[in-house]
Amino acid sequence: QAQLVESGGGLVQPGGSLRLSCASSGIFAENRDMAWYRQAPGKQRDLVAIITTGGRPNYIDSSVKGRFTISRDNAKKTVYLQMNGLKPEDTAVYYCNSVVGDIPWGQGTQVTVSA
Repeated sequence: QAQLVESGGGLVQPGGSLRLSCASSGIFAENRDMAWYRQAPGKQRDLVAIITTGGRPNYIDSSVKGRFTISRDNAKKTVYLQMNGLKPEDTAVYYCNSVVGDIPWGQGTQVTVSA
């Protein structure tokens, strides 16, 4: 059964850093372009970043460009999101999925940026 498990979120002060992880099981995630998404309270889920099957970042949202980096380790079936220079507006639940969102969504990981 396909499963995505996000982790690494938490409470951080503005300017801080977090590294999110997304572990996949039961699916061949290494054969899919993968993405990170986020959903702030009361807002729709938005695309943050995309990485190709070969590990090349293919898209980064303008709001996080220069601060966030997506990467992956296919051997570990894990996708990462390194987040630096965090801002209060980055507060959201972060999810990973394929670029078409066809894998059952995980629970996400909460990121809260606050002083």
